[in-house]
Amino acid sequence: MKIIKRSGSEMVFDITKITAAIEKANKEVPESERLTREQVLSISSNVEKKCSALGRAASVEEIQDMVENQIMSTENYSVARKYITYRYTRALVRKSNSTDKQILSLLECENEEVKQENSNKNPTVNSVQRDYMAGEVSKDITKRFLLPEDIVKAHEEGVIHFHDADYFAQHMHNCCLVNLEDMLQNGTVISETMIEKPRSFSTACNIATQIIAQVASSQYGGQSISLSHLAPFVEVSRKKFRKAVKEEFEAAGIETTEEQINAVAENRVKEEVNRGIQMIQYQVITLMTTNGQAPFVTVFMYLDEVPEGQTRDDLAMLIKEMLLQRIKGVKNEKGVYITPAFPKLIYVLEEDNIKEGTKYWDITKVAAECTAKRMVPDYISEKVMKELKGGDVYTCMGCRSFLTPDRFTDAGVSNIANALNYKEGKHKYYGRFNQGVVTINLVDIACSSGGDIEKFWEIFDERMRLCKRALMFRHNRLLGTPSDVAPILWQYGALARLKKGETIDKLLYSGYSTISLGYAGLCECTKYMTGKSHTDPSATPFALEVMQKLNDYCAMWKKEKDIDFSLYGTPLESTTYKFAKCLQKRFGKIEGVTDRNYITNSYHVHVTEEIDAFKKLKFESQFQALSPGGAISYVEVPDMTNNVEGVIAVMQYIYDNIMYAELNTKSDYCQVCGYDGQIQIIKEDGKLKWECPNCGNRDQDKMNVARRTCGYIGTQFWNQGRTQEIQERVMHL
Repeated sequence: MKIIKRSGSEMVFDITKITAAIEKANKEVPESERLTREQVLSISSNVEKKCSALGRAASVEEIQDMVENQIMSTENYSVARKYITYRYTRALVRKSNSTDKQILSLLECENEEVKQENSNKNPTVNSVQRDYMAGEVSKDITKRFLLPEDIVKAHEEGVIHFHDADYFAQHMHNCCLVNLEDMLQNGTVISETMIEKPRSFSTACNIATQIIAQVASSQYGGQSISLSHLAPFVEVSRKKFRKAVKEEFEAAGIETTEEQINAVAENRVKEEVNRGIQMIQYQVITLMTTNGQAPFVTVFMYLDEVPEGQTRDDLAMLIKEMLLQRIKGVKNEKGVYITPAFPKLIYVLEEDNIKEGTKYWDITKVAAECTAKRMVPDYISEKVMKELKGGDVYTCMGCRSFLTPDRFTDAGVSNIANALNYKEGKHKYYGRFNQGVVTINLVDIACSSGGDIEKFWEIFDERMRLCKRALMFRHNRLLGTPSDVAPILWQYGALARLKKGETIDKLLYSGYSTISLGYAGLCECTKYMTGKSHTDPSATPFALEVMQKLNDYCAMWKKEKDIDFSLYGTPLESTTYKFAKCLQKRFGKIEGVTDRNYITNSYHVHVTEEIDAFKKLKFESQFQALSPGGAISYVEVPDMTNNVEGVIAVMQYIYDNIMYAELNTKSDYCQVCGYDGQIQIIKEDGKLKWECPNCGNRDQDKMNVARRTCGYIGTQFWNQGRTQEIQERVMHL
C-alpha cells in the first residue's frame, strides 16, 4: 500500500510513523489523561484499514484527518488537542516556503501526482519540468496573493475547481480559434520576422505549423485551425506548376496540349498536397512548445466553409489526404506505426457527404475507416449545429469549448480586432477566444444538502455566487493586458491586430470572447437527490432542471456584465480524481455517488451503465443542447477496423440527432512482444497498473497506449481515478 507525501512523491505506507506521531502527542499530556498502548495501536490499525479501503494511495493530509477522528472517537480530547496543535505548528513551518519540496520532487521525477496530471506531458523531460516549476510558483502566488481565501479554500476542498492556476499569475487566456486565413493571406510576424503571403501550398503549411507553435506558447489551452484557410494555396501551387511544366516542355522542344500540361501539373499538385499535409502532421507531433508538450491543436474539416467549385474540390482533396495519412499513423521509436494524440481532427457531416451517392461520400467512408483505426476524426452535425447555433457552423476551441454565436456583428460592433480579412455583416468566429474556466462540483452540492431539495437549491444559489466571483477574477486578471505580452496573438493576426501598447480590453466584452462556467458530476448529483440514474425518466427532469438553472445564471451574468458567460461541460482529467477524493473525505463512500475514485464528466451517462450507442447519443443530445459553451458525447465501441459499416451507421445517426460526438476505440502497442491488441488494466498492491495480456509487460515506457479521456486522446497515462474510469467503461455497441 502506498501514500502520497506533501511533495507529491509516493512512498510505502508505514504504520509505525502513525504510531510514533500519536505517542508524541500522548507524552505531551498528563499521565492520567494519556491513551493506553492498546488504544494507540488500535487507532493506528484502524487508520491502516481505512487507507486500504480507499482503493487508492491516501495523502498525508487524509491520513492525519483519520488519526484526528480516531483519537476523538476515544473521547481523549487532551491528546487530540496536542496532536492538532502539533499538526498546525508544522503546517505553519511548511508555509514559510510552500513550493520548495514540490519543485525538488519534480526535478527528481518523484512527484506521482504531477506524473499523472496531464496525459500528454512527460514530466521527466526538462522543458516539461520547467513548465511545472513555473506552475508551482504561479499556484503559490495565486493562492497567497491573487485570489481571496474563500475561493482558494473552495478550490482546495473540491467545491469548485479554479482551472489552470499554474498559469493564472501571468496574463494568459485559455483557448482560441486561430484566424489563420488573415495571417496567411495578409502576412504576419513571427519572432520579429516578417512573414509574407506564401507562394505555394507547402510554404503555407510550413508557416501554419510555425503559427501553431507560437500560439501554443502564448496561451495555456487548445487552439483550432481550419483546412479551408489552406485550401486557396492549392490553386496558387497549381498555377505555378502549370507555368513550370509548360516551360519545361517548351525547353525540351516537345509539343503538348493544354490538357497534357494540366495533367502533369495536377500530379505535382497531388505530390505537394501529400508533402504539405505530412508536414502539418509531423510538425505538430514533433514541435515542443514552451509548456513542454506538442501543440494541442484541432484541425477543422468543413467542406461548406468555402464556395463551390475548384476551391471546395481542393479542400476535399486536403481533407481526404489528412485522413489517409492519419490512418497510416506515425512511427514510434521502434519504427511501428501507432496512433498519435494530435492533431485532433473534426469532420463536419453535411448533406453532400452523409449518404451514399452524394458528391463527397467517398471522403466520409475514409473518415469512417480513420475512426475505426485511429480514433479520429470526431464529428459535428451541420444539420443539428445550425439549429443550436443560430444557423452558423464552426469548430470548437481545443477539445470541446465552443464560442457563443456571434452577437457583436449583429449589434454593429464591427471589426474591433482590426482583422484584415473582416467582412462587414458576416458573422465572425476565427480570431475569437475563451478567457478561462471555473467548474462547479454538482455532486458536492447534492451531498451537502443531505437530499433536502430546498436546501439543495439554497446551496446551489450560494455556489453560483461563488463561481461568479471566481470567474470575475479570471476576467479581471486579463483586463489591462497589453497586446505586447503575446504579439503573435494580439498584434499579428492570430486573434487581433492591435497596436503596440494597446490593451486587449475591448475583446473581453460584447461576446467577442467567452468565459466558461464548467460543471461536473450531473450523473452522481441526480443519483444522490433522486436515488436513480439521470437516464431514468422519473429522474431526467431534475437533471434537466439543474442544467437550465446553470444556463439561467450564465444569462443573468451576461446581461449584467456584457460578458459572454457560457455553460461548459468540463473535460475533467486529473480533476475527476481530485473531486472524488474530496467528496470521500467530506461525505465518506456513498454507493453510486462517491464510491469510486472518479466522478462523471459533465452530463455523461455513467461509464458503467449499460446503454446502447444510439440511445446514449439520443439521451445526451438534450443535455448537449443545454451546454452551449462546450460539450461532446461519445460511444464506447470495440475494434471496428472490420466493421466500417457500423461506424458509418453511428455517423449517420450523429448527423440526424446530436451536434458533436465521437467514437472511442482502442489503439495500443506493446514494444516488448509486438502485441497490438488492447493493453489491459490490472490491480496490484492496491494500485491500478497497465499490463500487456500477451507477455505481461508492465513497463509504461515500453508500451504505447492511446485512450480518449476528455474529448482528446491521451498517450502519457493517467492518474488512478481516471485509470479506474477507463477500466470500468462498458461497450455501447
